[in-house]
Amino acid sequence: MFAGIGIVVLLVMVFGGFIITGGAIGPVAEAIPHEMLIIGGAALGATIAGNSMHELKLIGGAFGKIFKGPKHNKQDHIDAIILVTRLMKLLRSEGPVALESHVTDPKSSTIFAEFPRLVANHALTDLICDTLTLIVVSSGTLEVHAVEEVMDNAMKTHFHEMHEPQHALQTLADALPALGIVAAVLGVVKTMGSIDKPPAVLGGMIGSALVGTFMGVLLAYGMVAPLAGRLKQVIDQDEQIFHAVKQVIIASLHGWPQPLVVESARSGLGHAFRPGLSELLDSLRGR
Repeated sequence: MFAGIGIVVLLVMVFGGFIITGGAIGPVAEAIPHEMLIIGGAALGATIAGNSMHELKLIGGAFGKIFKGPKHNKQDHIDAIILVTRLMKLLRSEGPVALESHVTDPKSSTIFAEFPRLVANHALTDLICDTLTLIVVSSGTLEVHAVEEVMDNAMKTHFHEMHEPQHALQTLADALPALGIVAAVLGVVKTMGSIDKPPAVLGGMIGSALVGTFMGVLLAYGMVAPLAGRLKQVIDQDEQIFHAVKQVIIASLHGWPQPLVVESARSGLGHAFRPGLSELLDSLRGR
């Protein structure tokens, strides 16, 4: 929502300020469609050339993240800690056999069924189930540092994929000023071909060419780069729930007391999603 508000404020301030200071918006408005055809087309072509279909789909979906914000809310982070804590408690109290049916088929699990929003996050569910399946099939003989290394590797791979659209948007932002210059140069070439025209006509043509440079810079630093930055913020926030899940599993395997396990996961959350310790412990008792 704030991304959309920001873009509106940007456009109103830039073009409104131009009009208020006596600028004629007519020539600018007339030039923008032609310049945007060149700049936008070049940007689209470069993006297609530099990415596979998989990355292009991720870029398209990234705009939803930018405008909607993080995928999970504070309650989801509480639920994630509760879910994994209950699974690890089941492992300790009843053994790998009791846990096996829950992690091999989470859709049929009575424990997972209580957290449908978490189950909908397939990457998160896979991290939980794959890790606990390894523990089950090894009958608890895996070393804790080995489990942690496997989880870190899985998370690193997933996070790298999550950040690909952000890197693509930032690359586009870096390229847009140069693409604006391309449009401006073409406008100057067009002007030079009409050098015999009256000064008033030449001035309008040069002004249209300069709009290309203006749009390239405006799009780069006023829109695309801020959107890339916002996307990074959202992705970083979406990563926190994975770290909380990992911390519960690793701390539990170390044999820490449950309150300390919960606190180790809670304390790693950002302030926007971090519940109070008493709130979290009460929620855990309620389940």
